[in-house]
Amino acid sequence: MRPDGSIPRINGIAVALFAAAFATGSVLTAVFHSPLPLLTGIVAGIYLLASIKVADQWEKVAILRLGRYIGLRGPGLFHVFPLVDRLSRYVDQRVRVATVTAETTLTRDTVPVSVDAVVFWMVWSAEKSILEVADFVQAITTSAQTGLRESIGRHELAQMITERESLGRELQRILDEKTNPWGITVQSVEIRDVRIPQGLEDAMSRQAQAERERQARIILGQAETEISEKFAQAAAVYQDNPVALHLRAMNMLYEAIKERGSMVIVPSSAVETMGLGGMLATSTLGGVKPA
Repeated sequence: MRPDGSIPRINGIAVALFAAAFATGSVLTAVFHSPLPLLTGIVAGIYLLASIKVADQWEKVAILRLGRYIGLRGPGLFHVFPLVDRLSRYVDQRVRVATVTAETTLTRDTVPVSVDAVVFWMVWSAEKSILEVADFVQAITTSAQTGLRESIGRHELAQMITERESLGRELQRILDEKTNPWGITVQSVEIRDVRIPQGLEDAMSRQAQAERERQARIILGQAETEISEKFAQAAAVYQDNPVALHLRAMNMLYEAIKERGSMVIVPSSAVETMGLGGMLATSTLGGVKPA
């Protein structure tokens, strides 16, 4: 591997030209019975093998001539001068993904958490990414991990659990400001997982259960209060209107005994208020006569 981190690539076109030059030299050597054409073919083939380069559609590469930057090449076929020109690493300009993890980082409320995030980034300027930073892939990963730890320290646990999108946008802004001078843009950051200690998770579960029970009791108390208020309002209405109370009592008695075969024992005082007699009454349906 070269000092700049690039790996020499030999493409099929250069190999084919080398083979053609070698074959041509061999044929001419056999025809003229001289080794000079073969040597010439080998030298030409080696030159073509080292000078013909190909970059893919999504790639850019910088050419350094005697150590001086002269421009970018690619995509497609291009030519370099061996021993004079040197190629940088090929820069992939597609959207790329980096997975970062912050292990056991304290939140703002001093809760240890482990957070996994996914960073989507791309190189928008191959020239800057080559000339401004030695290894931009490692720089992106390290910066994302550092920025994630900083964001965790500025948020409380509840915010991290319920506001993951906000945390991701903040981390994306921090990283984009840092990487933009390198010719790299961070498109988005997604918080994939937030893990907390098992003991704390159990305590939070019990706390949530207790909070649910408290809310249930409060709702039940509010319902009792509303019911008592309605009863008080009904009592005020019935106090001034005994006929309405009489009709309501008869309706309640009817609702109780309307099912076939049911029996209801009503106190004599209640029967007297309804004008049905002065003794204990037993009302039935379904052919059962009162005793």
